[in-house]
Amino acid sequence: QVQLVQSGGGSVQAGGSLRLSCAASGYTANIANMAWFRQAPGKQREGVATIYIGTGSTHYADAVKGRFTISRDNAKNTVYLTMNSLAPEDTAMYYCAGRMRYSGQWKDPLNFNYWGQGTQVTVSS
Repeated sequence: QVQLVQSGGGSVQAGGSLRLSCAASGYTANIANMAWFRQAPGKQREGVATIYIGTGSTHYADAVKGRFTISRDNAKNTVYLTMNSLAPEDTAMYYCAGRMRYSGQWKDPLNFNYWGQGTQVTVSS
């Protein structure tokens, strides 16, 4: 089993920055892919950014490209999401997720097996 524990988040004014962390524990050796998702009230959970653990390759949703950065610290089994130039539309509950295999689109939450507890990000105008 894999456990994902999130930290960070909070409230910030538009234009500000936040960093989210996601620490993995348990059987982490075979985690191939980590991602951040978000879900705003009344909306579906959407993929924000992903990183492939072996290569470090990253991909982003168009809505956050150029503003958000996903990164990893393999020694700490931790993935980060650095969010800059935050806007009110970024307000959502943010979740980290992990999977053992590259199976299906990274933006589809159904393709991920392990989930963090979620952390709220609120951006005020």
